[in-house]
Amino acid sequence: MKNRLKVLRAERDWTQARLADALDVSRQTINAIETGKFDPSLPLAFRAARLFGLRIEEIFHDPGLEDA
Repeated sequence: MKNRLKVLRAERDWTQARLADALDVSRQTINAIETGKFDPSLPLAFRAARLFGLRIEEIFHDPGLEDA
């Protein structure tokens, strides 16, 4: 799953650790999501959306759904 988490974090000048604290996850989880190695749970995606004031779809995108 592609996502804009790294861009959104950088726009705010936040470290991965700062974002991890805000979302109550580890820094390693943030790194794995940003690099596409881990897809967040739905509750985590909702927390990220609320934190950034965006809809989930504005942060996370499944390229496989484009052809559906």
